[in-house]
Amino acid sequence: MAYWLVKSEPDAFSWDDQVRAGVEPWTGVRNHAAKRNLMAMRVGDRAFFYHSNVGKEIVGVVEVVREAYPDPTAEPGSPWVAVDVRTVGPFPRRVGLAEMKVAPRLEGLLLLRQSRLSVMPVSAAHWRTICAMGGWREP
Repeated sequence: MAYWLVKSEPDAFSWDDQVRAGVEPWTGVRNHAAKRNLMAMRVGDRAFFYHSNVGKEIVGVVEVVREAYPDPTAEPGSPWVAVDVRTVGPFPRRVGLAEMKVAPRLEGLLLLRQSRLSVMPVSAAHWRTICAMGGWREP
């Protein structure tokens, strides 16, 4: 299993929207590096759901349930892809960007170096550290 972080602006699509949907296509990615990350996702991979712009915090966990396919929100024939993610659960305690920046065990976390990338890998060690910070236990 691989680990990821997916970002959404809560005023466009929030954690509450994800919870209501249950399973939702992760669409609208228009960056080639983020697209490559979507294409690398496999069924069963887990991702942190991160509120960007407003909040700047990890709020929950989702799981990939459908691998990359043409993004239905993109122009036909364009190179953009989507994956489907299923709600796993909310973080017991949200973990903010400011807190992550000062955590020595998160040195090298891509979110801290490329904060604008909307889909990014997370190492297993960083995943465990962030889960511990937020009180998350795998169901």
